[in-house]
Amino acid sequence: MYTVAALYHFTRFDDPAAIKDPLLAACREHGISGTLLLAKEGINGTIAGSATGIAAILKVIRALPGCANLEHKESHATVPPFNRMKVRLKKEIVTMGQPDVDPVEKVGKYVAPEDWNELISAPDVAVIDTRNDYEVAIGTFDGAIDPETKSFGEFPAWWEENKDRFHNKRIAMFCTGGIRCEKSTNYLLGQGVEDVFHLKGGILKYLEEVPEEDSTWNGDCFVFDARVSVGHGLKEGPHELCHACRQPILPSDKSRPEYEDGVSCHQCFDTTTEDAKNRFRERQKQIRLSAERGEKHMGEF
Repeated sequence: MYTVAALYHFTRFDDPAAIKDPLLAACREHGISGTLLLAKEGINGTIAGSATGIAAILKVIRALPGCANLEHKESHATVPPFNRMKVRLKKEIVTMGQPDVDPVEKVGKYVAPEDWNELISAPDVAVIDTRNDYEVAIGTFDGAIDPETKSFGEFPAWWEENKDRFHNKRIAMFCTGGIRCEKSTNYLLGQGVEDVFHLKGGILKYLEEVPEEDSTWNGDCFVFDARVSVGHGLKEGPHELCHACRQPILPSDKSRPEYEDGVSCHQCFDTTTEDAKNRFRERQKQIRLSAERGEKHMGEF
């Protein structure tokens, strides 16, 4: 059993590059795999390993400047969620492209998972899912608005085009673990919206703490690791990943005529050229050959 820790923390790192190599070395020392992103605005990522290894690396991260109060969400996986460890430097730990957004300064009002259902059922509350369209497609909350964005950076433009719909409404927002809502609620506050709320700990914390019989969540929650999705109680979901378009599919989708392992699925079949499909076929061939030699191929998840 592997322990999976999803984490983020907004703080101010003067020199993220100075943190990168020592953090990577510590992760490798404790047998940790996954991805951590560093930027001047903080740290974000999902990592996996043994329970003791995760505890050790969380201690290392909390010793970083301003990270003593870092919170994380824990779940478990039966197979390794990641093949290797990466620590990357970024301009933003979650890309919104709004230089004036600063979650360290202020964010919306946190709503605990046990209080979320009551809030979103109120008639004067508009519930907005801030995730990407392919994430929303496999699960969301009752009555939530889907902005149909392909990336988080599209959210400000969507809001500008749709803000008149929400006149005299309180706004409740949610995402997978909470990080996108830290920025989106700060953004709305900066746009003059007064009553802005977000789900503390995100969908993952809600699915962990709220009993299924009391839940207003429908479907599964997409996660950015080899599990692909999780459900109530953070149990591994039924989804797999199309390794051509990186979008979630169900096992039944593999019987559709558009599906070819690692090459296409019904969601991407018409969006790639035959040349691209041939490149994907060659990649799959190399992955199979590596597997026969008992090796990992760099093209794997």
